[in-house]
Amino acid sequence: MPVRSSAAAAVLAVAVAALSAACSSGPGPATTADSTTTIVAVGAENEYANVIGQIGGKYVHVTAIESNPNTDPHSFEASASVAQVVSSAQLVVQNGLGYDTYMNKIEAAAPNAARKVIDVQKLLGLPDSTPNPHLWYKPATMPAVAKEVARDLAAVQPAHARYFTANAAAFDRSLGPWYNAIAQFKAAFPGTPVATTEPVGDYMLQAAGTRNLTPFAFQADIMNGVDPAPQYVSLQDNLFSGNKVKVFVYNQQVTDSLTQSFLAEAHRDGIPVVGVYETMPTPGYDYQSWMLAEMHALQKAVADKVSTQKLVP
Repeated sequence: MPVRSSAAAAVLAVAVAALSAACSSGPGPATTADSTTTIVAVGAENEYANVIGQIGGKYVHVTAIESNPNTDPHSFEASASVAQVVSSAQLVVQNGLGYDTYMNKIEAAAPNAARKVIDVQKLLGLPDSTPNPHLWYKPATMPAVAKEVARDLAAVQPAHARYFTANAAAFDRSLGPWYNAIAQFKAAFPGTPVATTEPVGDYMLQAAGTRNLTPFAFQADIMNGVDPAPQYVSLQDNLFSGNKVKVFVYNQQVTDSLTQSFLAEAHRDGIPVVGVYETMPTPGYDYQSWMLAEMHALQKAVADKVSTQKLVP
């Protein structure tokens, strides 16, 4: 979630100051759950919160900070209420790679030596220079997160370690249909040419063996709220008008006049469209069914020329 302007940075700085004040005043717990039996956890994004909940089950009360799939996650602003949630958490999972830096500021404002923090970037050993922060679309990400969540929950409640480990193993197995769908698409439609707006679903597209013909520099500009160079816009236009791609994958949560113009071009030129999300659509999905639905949408677009601009459970 790159900061889009100095004004946004200033807003975040003011918010963090408020968070620090809120934490120092000793706010009440963010949950009514019995803290002696329930581990209080936070997922910065609701897809991570969902996985925490699946691993922790009845022993965890989890809160997602970002959970609205109908809003632009890049415009998220931390608040004092967020600080109250994070300050009471015994376990936090955050993405890293500059996507949710507000979490680091909140944690620093409300230090807790006992709090366990899983930074997914660090968990995967990724350098700060990694250009695509949308790690939840990478097939290897959530199994690693689930394993680490189980380990940290077991450290907090050793008596339930076997329960957490078993849930992590079940979670891994439940990803099988998504992995199979990726493999089947890759075998059936090798090297499928695609166009995108942002690199939201790029990791999954890469795993499925597609060829993304939209330059990454263009995708990065859109992601960061920067006007792309005219030559990139022309190249993208030509992908549609020349029918050089089989599907157009766009960030369903973040659209502007440029994105809307590309959508109109894709529809005009008969290019099916698939919307992808930065925040897990709710209600109706868990992480596994969300990822599988995205692959099914890609399959329908390429095989049947059917667009799926919005996922419906």
